[in-house]
Amino acid sequence: MSDTVLDVRNLQVQFETDEKLVTAVNGISFEVRRGQTLGIVGESGSGKSVTSLAVMGLVPNPGKVADGEIWFRDDAAADPVNLQRLSREEKQPYRGSRISMIFQEPMSALNPVYDIGFQMTEAILMHQKVSVSEARRQAVARLQEVKLLPSDEQLRDRLEGREGMSEREIASAINDRKLAILKRYPHELSGGQIQRVTIAMAIACNPTLLIADEPTTALDVTVQASILQLLRELRDARGMSMIFITHDLGVIAEIADRVAVMYRGKIVESGSVLDIFAQPQHPYTKGLLACRPQPDKRLVYLPTVADFMEEVTDDSGEVEMRSKSPDRSPTPEAAAAVATPTEVPPTEVSAVESDRRLSQLQERGVLLSANNLQVAFPIRGIFGETQRYFMAVKGVSFEVYLGETLGLVGESGCGKTTLARSLLRLVEPTGGEVIFDGKNLIDLEGLSLRQVRQQMQIIFQNPFGSLNPRMNIGALVMEPLRIHFPKQKKATHRDRAAYLLERVGLNPELMNRYPHEFSGGQRQRVCIARALALNPKFIICDESVSALDVSVQAQVLNLLKELQQEFELTYIFISHDLSVVKFMSDRIMVMNQGKIEEIGPAEQIYRQPQQAYTRSLIDSIPTGSLERIKEQQAGRQLSA
Repeated sequence: MSDTVLDVRNLQVQFETDEKLVTAVNGISFEVRRGQTLGIVGESGSGKSVTSLAVMGLVPNPGKVADGEIWFRDDAAADPVNLQRLSREEKQPYRGSRISMIFQEPMSALNPVYDIGFQMTEAILMHQKVSVSEARRQAVARLQEVKLLPSDEQLRDRLEGREGMSEREIASAINDRKLAILKRYPHELSGGQIQRVTIAMAIACNPTLLIADEPTTALDVTVQASILQLLRELRDARGMSMIFITHDLGVIAEIADRVAVMYRGKIVESGSVLDIFAQPQHPYTKGLLACRPQPDKRLVYLPTVADFMEEVTDDSGEVEMRSKSPDRSPTPEAAAAVATPTEVPPTEVSAVESDRRLSQLQERGVLLSANNLQVAFPIRGIFGETQRYFMAVKGVSFEVYLGETLGLVGESGCGKTTLARSLLRLVEPTGGEVIFDGKNLIDLEGLSLRQVRQQMQIIFQNPFGSLNPRMNIGALVMEPLRIHFPKQKKATHRDRAAYLLERVGLNPELMNRYPHEFSGGQRQRVCIARALALNPKFIICDESVSALDVSVQAQVLNLLKELQQEFELTYIFISHDLSVVKFMSDRIMVMNQGKIEEIGPAEQIYRQPQQAYTRSLIDSIPTGSLERIKEQQAGRQLSA
């Protein structure tokens, strides 16, 4: 059709490994029309990113496009061209110019050695025959378009109020401000700012098709909301087509017109975003929709993809996906969800039950309290002298009850992780006190501090970074036992490690395997098992599910709740995602710029936030509700 920008037919991508030939993308077909956003959704390993790399002609070795056609047409060509038949040199005018891409990890997409001005002008000069000065002018214009730099009018308004500035001085000051942003290096920008730079680079040559590969996965909900809004505005203003790739259907609902759901290299379901959310047909889609925490519900169990579907191998060896019958679902809640797939009604906790639990927790007493806790980091000069101090935590006070989950939420840089580490004295506080089980941790040293630390553990954000790659998982789980109980027999340690691995859902027979041999969710389970090794009372979960697929995230969240009941654990659960925090927590503490904005029961914080900052966090949650989808599409008129 004339309005079709991209037409992918029977695409197949394979990777040759030492063991076998792996088909990462298995005969998929889809279209993207002018001005339309196609959302491709699925878990890690489903083939989403490989599909986008195939369109760009960037499939890395030893991978190759084994079959299929990739037809592309823009305004510069009368007839569509099959990109798959073009040579590397012939693809160059298309890649980065007519088809552009925003990669998943913005920090790795930018060269840390060069300032952003050099990298943006380089991209412009590569595809346009313009002068360096014109390329820099365009770079500034694109940074203004993505709202990283104020417009000329806004800059002028900010300067005209200054007394005694002439028109020439104002123009010079505006130019200096523009040059200043171009001279900044990637490490001098926040995650959201870096993502805006990569978007500016991607749109610098006015592409017909923009591919966004997980562009918001590692961002705070507020920054994520602003990036999604920016992409919508750019798409509508430029008439640009877009492929938006993510594992989160809640995000897809915010931006997509049509959705293609991928599972194990195949598109298992596709349709308009409203149809997919209102009447999902495939069990995998139903599972993805169900497993994200719903902030407007107080659930005790999160369904997972495994509750909705099962894989059956037929006589020819092909794997077939089938809906799981209600009587084979692992829980009554999941069975109810399978029985009525369009309405997922897992058991909810009433407000009365929540209030009763909170009263019971308060009666059990306080396990940990922080009183006027302060953490400051020295800012040093070029000769190492301390010039001033940066206050990361500014006089924070709160209590955690025995058996409670206290949620700690806030944007990146607000002080959440610093506060958590100072509670364990992994970062030394500069003021205040931390009382744990009746003891002031600030006063403890040596053996006495080490003994208390047996009762306090932390699950870090990055499971791969917190596991020694040279140790197998059995040794990693046994390490705390070996340190704190060196006189115990090795067989005792091994039995304890085997029990814990089994308890977190891993086969003890895998103890001799190394971290790189496991998926992200499995590595996080190893970290949880290690945290439980010493039978602690208190665990800090620091963004422990933020990098996981929504279904794996649901599994880990359910596991943490089960372990809390079994081992009588007390949690501080840290996240920038308020929907996840609300699912896990009895109370929520909202932190901003080193201070506590507000603290209270989870339901109260969500329903009746007292501070504007908390309301902004709640408003930024991508809920994926039908009302929200209809609202997003109200102003958009696209052909079927």
